[in-house]
Amino acid sequence: MSYVVLARKYRPRSFEDMVGQDHVVRALTHALEQQRLHHAYLFTGTRGIGKTTVSRILAKSLNCQGADGQGGITARPCGVCSACREIDADRYIDYIELDAASNRSIDEIRELIERAAYKPSVGRFKVFMIDEAHQLTKDAFNALLKTLEEPPEYLKFVLATTDPEKMLPTVLSRCLQFNLRPMAPPTVAEYLEKVLTAEQIPAEPGALRLLSRAARGSMRDALSLTDQAIAYGGGRLEEGGVRAMLGSVDRRHAQRLVAALAGRDGRAVLDECEGLRRQGLSASATLEEMARLLQQMAVEQAVPGALDASDPDTEPARRLASALAPDETQLLYSICLQGRAELGLAPDEHAGLVMVLLRFLAFPPAGAGGLGGPAGGHAGSGERSAGASGATGAAAMAAAVAPPLPAPTPAAPAVSAPAPTSAAARLAQEAAEKARARAAARPPEPMDDDGPPPWMDEAPPVDAQDALDTAAPLAVEAAAEPIELAGAVAPAPAVVLRRTPLGDAWADAVAALNQAGLVSALARELAMQAELVSADGPRWTLRVERDSLRNPPLLDKLQAALRQLPGHESQVLATEAGVAQDSPALRDAEAARQRQADAEAAFRADPLVVAALQQFAGARIVPGTVRPH
Repeated sequence: MSYVVLARKYRPRSFEDMVGQDHVVRALTHALEQQRLHHAYLFTGTRGIGKTTVSRILAKSLNCQGADGQGGITARPCGVCSACREIDADRYIDYIELDAASNRSIDEIRELIERAAYKPSVGRFKVFMIDEAHQLTKDAFNALLKTLEEPPEYLKFVLATTDPEKMLPTVLSRCLQFNLRPMAPPTVAEYLEKVLTAEQIPAEPGALRLLSRAARGSMRDALSLTDQAIAYGGGRLEEGGVRAMLGSVDRRHAQRLVAALAGRDGRAVLDECEGLRRQGLSASATLEEMARLLQQMAVEQAVPGALDASDPDTEPARRLASALAPDETQLLYSICLQGRAELGLAPDEHAGLVMVLLRFLAFPPAGAGGLGGPAGGHAGSGERSAGASGATGAAAMAAAVAPPLPAPTPAAPAVSAPAPTSAAARLAQEAAEKARARAAARPPEPMDDDGPPPWMDEAPPVDAQDALDTAAPLAVEAAAEPIELAGAVAPAPAVVLRRTPLGDAWADAVAALNQAGLVSALARELAMQAELVSADGPRWTLRVERDSLRNPPLLDKLQAALRQLPGHESQVLATEAGVAQDSPALRDAEAARQRQADAEAAFRADPLVVAALQQFAGARIVPGTVRPH
């Protein structure tokens, strides 16, 4: 007899065998015992958690004949009668499973409805099970509605889906819905232990923990991974072998990284990342293991002693919980979660890992104040933490760029304010105090003065919060400006749009790509910044200024997207370096400027605005406040 995989061999045959879905089992058991049967059921949930299994057990409960052939509807099917055995073997004539992923059209549904007109051949009920029901077409759903709402008394519908949001509301309203939940790792590990004991296969507890976590709540995935691990380990499940098979990162790597970050030891972080690279361990798995460790640390910090003492990972988490402040633990946890999504954008996965971890060092350590400073370690080879240099640099840039404000007069009342927590905040508070003092020192204006108030041409006073909000962007803008050096070449003037026929063709093609949603991210940026400079048959040459956009992978993505447009099936793209003078981005910018100019002109010509300007001599339109719709 051929080998039967564990996921099929140990599929539950009764409600008592189901694990992790007690809420569904309880509801169905009571309904069957009380004969309160609905005509349509909808089971939702992620893959491999028992939707099809529950459907088959329900079909057995409805059609079970009992071991003596005299049984009726029951919540505990016997498993030995012909109906139970044939449903388990997937050959019961009155139990029909339809996979809507491959049979989704109205024709298949019409055929199913025609079969519904005939009474059961051998059983008590006909049961139609439609898997992945959300993939049915709208026409197929509409054809099913009437039968689904008022089926014959001998017909039961069971629908299963991983995405109930895509189901028609009219279908949902006709079904009794049950949401099957992903199973917790301890539940999965306990079930795997029972299966391996029955199979007489030795397994280390650490291996079972790794498999249960990798399954992500799916029991079928857990059993499939166990089959793979048995083959990988030659009939044994050892933690090291399972870790190597899954590509998981040893918890000790995560512990060393968290300890190095807590100590602000940038060199240790870089050394550990380099070790991960040499061992070929996944950067994404590293961040995942760090996030799991940080979650345990946060629990220990919030509720000491709440972690499971039987888990061998608990003790290291407790030790590290005292190395980081609770807010730093939350910050590093968020950085790890967001960093996993950014790894695919980095030029190299491990370079992306380094940047994600060094991001934590850019924040000042707890208790170091706004200026940062070393706290139990160093970042790289410098003597100050990244947070210290960042805060000081921001303050210096803001001070250099911000216009000087006059000193307050001695008569101005002092305004108390909380002590600033950073250089940027201190600068903002000083600016606010000076602005308030200047406003208090102004003489009152005579009411009969027809001229504009003297402060109309001055910058508006800045309060502390506004200064805080603008200090960081101000510093960024200052840092972005080029440094003037002796003999340096003056910056090139702004590019002026020069429309060309080739530019029209490329703008139309890019507009079609954007409308169809065929390009995104950097491929879309390449399309927007490029200028079509030559069109030799199907070969088009694009002029692109930025080196980061002129790389083959991006060009291949753009070319593949362009070939999906009608008339461009054999398009070939090439790039050359140079400043684009007719790109879709330049055209969009010109259109935006024209809209702004039109809006300002229309606003100035508005009769109400004209009347207001004529009535109030000191009134004026503040530049930059008019925005187009």
